[in-house]
Amino acid sequence: MTPQQRAERAAEAMYAKDTAAQEMKMQIEAVSPGRAVLSMEVQPAHLNGHSICHGGIIFTLADTAFAYACNSYNTLTVAQENQITFLAPGQLGERLTATAEEQALAGRSGVYDVTVTGGDGRKVALMRGLSRTVKGQHFPEHELTQDQGA
Repeated sequence: MTPQQRAERAAEAMYAKDTAAQEMKMQIEAVSPGRAVLSMEVQPAHLNGHSICHGGIIFTLADTAFAYACNSYNTLTVAQENQITFLAPGQLGERLTATAEEQALAGRSGVYDVTVTGGDGRKVALMRGLSRTVKGQHFPEHELTQDQGA
């Protein structure tokens, strides 16, 4: 299995159980080792009292892209810490895109930067996520290896 195939398979396995991403109609645009791009359209239920996209919704999109990037190695990985800076509002009907990219990976710890952009390409938010691997995999690779060799 190539690293790209592993990343795609891990993303498929995660998305199948990711009811939050499914309910928010997030789409996986791209995934590769240490990188993920997800997008979603701002819906009326995502608006806050200022009639702009709620910061928690933007954070959820950024955090989800971060999750898919750091889980792309088929090792269960969770967030240890995230920090987000909001730069511009998201608007009703606009497609927001979150691009998460690995900056460092050492042992069980990783550092990922996420950029959320609006439909016009402007930066909506910047997030830094720190990850920590835990025990387990999204799919059992040893069974695939045995099946492929038979």
